[in-house]
Amino acid sequence: MRNEVKKVTTFDIISLVVGVILVFIALVAINAKKLMKAVLFLSGLSMLSVVAFVMMKAPDVAITEAVIGSGLVTALFVFTLLATKKKEETK
Repeated sequence: MRNEVKKVTTFDIISLVVGVILVFIALVAINAKKLMKAVLFLSGLSMLSVVAFVMMKAPDVAITEAVIGSGLVTALFVFTLLATKKKEETK
């Protein structure tokens, strides 16, 4: 048997960088002190996962994540946080 060395491609490097950034943003979102910052980091995490899905050649999942994960869920979180702040101010 011959030992073959796998060459590292640009795609491998980009995939590794995207994966590391995904983990970093997730940890930052978990450790965020303010809820609004956590929501924004989760939105960024969702958008970066769209990039990862496109790189994995899953455009249908990427579109769904972009619409539902980044758009709708982020909007719901923001409106919910604003609504709870208004109720706290009125008490």
